[in-house]
Amino acid sequence: MDTIPDTALKPGLAAETGPRPRPAPELSQALEPSSPVARFGTDEPLPMDAGVMLAPFQIAYQTVGTLNADRTNAVLICHALTGDQHFAHTHPVTGKPGWWETLVGPGKPVDTDRYFVICSNVIGSCMGSTGPASVNPETDRPYGLDFPLVTIRDMVRAQAMLLDRLGIRDLFLCIGGSMGGMQVLQWAALYPERVFAAMPIATGARHSAQNIAFHEVGRQAIMADPAWEDGRYLEAGTRPAKGLGVARMGAHITYLSEPALHRKFGRRFQGGSAPTFSFNADFQIESYLRHQGLSFVERFDANAYLYLTRAMDYFDLAEDHGGVLAKAFQGTRTRFCIMSFTSDWLFPTADSRAIVHALNAASAPVAFVEVESDKGHDAFLLDEPAMFSAAQGFIDAAARARGL
Repeated sequence: MDTIPDTALKPGLAAETGPRPRPAPELSQALEPSSPVARFGTDEPLPMDAGVMLAPFQIAYQTVGTLNADRTNAVLICHALTGDQHFAHTHPVTGKPGWWETLVGPGKPVDTDRYFVICSNVIGSCMGSTGPASVNPETDRPYGLDFPLVTIRDMVRAQAMLLDRLGIRDLFLCIGGSMGGMQVLQWAALYPERVFAAMPIATGARHSAQNIAFHEVGRQAIMADPAWEDGRYLEAGTRPAKGLGVARMGAHITYLSEPALHRKFGRRFQGGSAPTFSFNADFQIESYLRHQGLSFVERFDANAYLYLTRAMDYFDLAEDHGGVLAKAFQGTRTRFCIMSFTSDWLFPTADSRAIVHALNAASAPVAFVEVESDKGHDAFLLDEPAMFSAAQGFIDAAARARGL
């Protein structure tokens, strides 16, 4: 999903012309993030599903708001695939506003005047939390593919360690969309006693075969780039910008919808009213996708993209509980609000309904909202009044029940 949304999907953006990307700005954030960092030493390892005890490691994070005296008003935001901790902060690489400022802020559904809001960069990413672009202390070189494979459960375990470090035992609310929604579900299953309310949005309890297939195309595009250097491109002083750009272009299509694409671009030509009879970006949609690819490589590490897409592929909450999804939530007292969008074909409403049915079978308190929208998967990042209204109602009711 596109975690720094272009709400207007503007046609006519620059295509492949212009200066080459600046030298690896994403690497500077991987090594010296523009946010607080929690460091864990060799005596505080992160147990990973790959059978590795990761240590030392670090987690980069951001917070907004004030923790109350009882420490009962903490909200954890879980970011999506290409997101980061800068949910309500100017992005240090792009200069764009926080990726969820539509939903989070003073007077908004996640009210930062009322709640203490936390978001951490997930393990395996590239904005300051330990991942493949980080330096391996055993070799003094970037991990590259020596970094252990990451799962959604690993991400959640690391977040729990961060909350422990911050002195936060319980979460009032855990909320996120797409891969963030997977983390919310994993939180509710792994630490039910720590989550009062959970709001997974535009997500599923497992990745579909189709979604795995889209991810594999993107990974193969990266690995086919000669500059990938078998994952050692940082040491070689290069990076697989073309492959990562193509991966981003392909993925970005899945975040949108045909009605939205037709409304914004249709079959309109980029530079005039006739084709150039070349393979330049004749159509506005081609120019837009090329712009998305070029801008993405300036803020994201290619190996991190491989790792995080694989983490999503591995996610299957039912399989983790003997093939029965309801068992993941057995005995839970967490209250849930599951939200989907009518035009989201990446995580269609059927995926959300499967979660609702499992929660009903587990006798968990659950509300379900299907938002009418033609904006596709990325609708949860955009201006959707029905989503805001539903979120506001659920969070306010949970706050009353929590005594906030």
